[in-house]
Amino acid sequence: MPERRRPREEGVPPPARSRDPAGDTAARPKRRPGGLSAASAGGYGLRHIADLTGRETEGVTRVKPAEDGWLVNVEVVEDRRVPSSGDILALYEAELDMEGDLLSYRRLRRYRRGSGDYAEESR
Repeated sequence: MPERRRPREEGVPPPARSRDPAGDTAARPKRRPGGLSAASAGGYGLRHIADLTGRETEGVTRVKPAEDGWLVNVEVVEDRRVPSSGDILALYEAELDMEGDLLSYRRLRRYRRGSGDYAEESR
C-alpha cells in the first residue's frame, strides 16, 4: 500500500527543494536553531499581512533573519486601476517571532506599479 502524505499546516508553504551534486532532489529547508525556515517565515508573513490589511497580496519580496525571529516584506495591491500599470502598491514589513507569530507590522512605502523604482532597500 502506498505511503500517505501528511497534510501541511494551513499557511505554511512547502519546504524549499534543492539538488545535491549527485542529482538527487531532497527537501532541505534552511532553519534557524529552534525556529522556522525562511520559506515558512515568508508564508506566515504573507498570511498575516493579508489578514490585517484585507487586501490582495502580490508576494513576498524579502525574508531576513532578525534577532529573535524574522522580518518579512510583502507587496500589497492597495488600489486597482485600469490599466493595471496604474495600480497603487504598498510594501509592508512584518516582524515575526521564531514560531511565526506576528510581533509588529508597518507600511514602508506606497508606489505606482511600473514606476521603475527598483531601489528597494539593500540592508
